[in-house]
Amino acid sequence: MLHGPQRDFFDLDFQIPAICADHVASGRADIGIIPSFELTRQDLAIVPGTGIACHGPVRSILLVSKVPAGEIRRLAVDSSSRTSVQLARVLLARRYGARPELIAHPPDLEAMLRLADGALVIGDPALELDPAALPYEVHDLGGEWVESTGLPMVFAVWAGRKEAITPEAVEAFQQSCRYGRERIEEIVAAESRKRGFAPELVREYLTRHIVHELGERDYEGLDRFLREAMSVSKSAAEG
Repeated sequence: MLHGPQRDFFDLDFQIPAICADHVASGRADIGIIPSFELTRQDLAIVPGTGIACHGPVRSILLVSKVPAGEIRRLAVDSSSRTSVQLARVLLARRYGARPELIAHPPDLEAMLRLADGALVIGDPALELDPAALPYEVHDLGGEWVESTGLPMVFAVWAGRKEAITPEAVEAFQQSCRYGRERIEEIVAAESRKRGFAPELVREYLTRHIVHELGERDYEGLDRFLREAMSVSKSAAEG
């Protein structure tokens, strides 16, 4: 969208997915990268074929716990990702029988664990951690979802008001995604410098852990997640 043939197609505003969802809801934006859980709240059309998913461990969504997962009673969460918070609730309830109280907290692992039994750390703060070196129980939530369901986990989709998802817009998003994938080494070099990560970590993350081109199985996983998340949310409200 910045460097390819699609660079003049849209007016761009860079925000985290949760804010993108709010901007689409308010009409401030036509299309955004939307947390998948937001599809249970807004009536949106999806740009097909593009998004953010994983087909195994995702590495950037970690639940770190001082106690076994089934004993978590208080969970500190980085609430900048709505989907990851709901995924944690689903997996803790379905796999471990735990329904912890959620506490919003900045992504500082040790501070989070002083307040709660477990911590949900996402994005760059999770990539800065070495799970094997932590003296805690660590769960990669992308990997746990795939293991427990046999389906991919879709964290976010490009979506917007139905009238905004035109054939021209869909083509621009799909071509932009392919343009980026074809230039992955340029992206690895730029992002590793900007974020202070080793190029090997960035390359592995973008080529092994994260999937940006979505297919039929991804959307099956998305539907399954939305059903599970709504069920857990309903149970929590009734409880």
